Amino acid sequence: MMDEPMKRPLTAALAAVLVLTSCGMVRESRLNPFNWFGRSERVQTTAAVAAPAEDVVRVADVVSLAIEPYSGGAIVRATGVMESQGWWNAELVEVEGEDPTHLTLDFRILPPPTRSPVGPQRTREVTAAITLTPQRLETITRVTVQGARSARTTRR
Repeated sequence: MMDEPMKRPLTAALAAVLVLTSCGMVRESRLNPFNWFGRSERVQTTAAVAAPAEDVVRVADVVSLAIEPYSGGAIVRATGVMESQGWWNAELVEVEGEDPTHLTLDFRILPPPTRSPVGPQRTREVTAAITLTPQRLETITRVTVQGARSARTTRR
């Protein structure tokens, strides 16, 4: 027969095992903010609904898209590549669409004020980000960021 001091550690150990085995379910559930959106994939660019201002253009190629959770919702971060250096004031602008569950963003940027060198790709990369509130995230299942020649999308 087990004595009283032996029952407590055994009970605690069994409770710990049960708690740790349930962590796998939470890790793969929709409750985990790291599971909100998967990896992005390359898709075809769609036409813009509203034309941007005269100087503003779409980034040439969208090379990465990530959605990162934070305490106030999520941050949509995209990186694009231009043909030359010096492009500035990059921003992600929401494009009105028919599907409320699909958020489409134009990756817009201003050209350099003077002619600029081409340089390696890492010197021509630009990054822009936008935040989404938890309320907005409830309705979104897909996010697409589009440039002039390419776009990237990620789904829940």
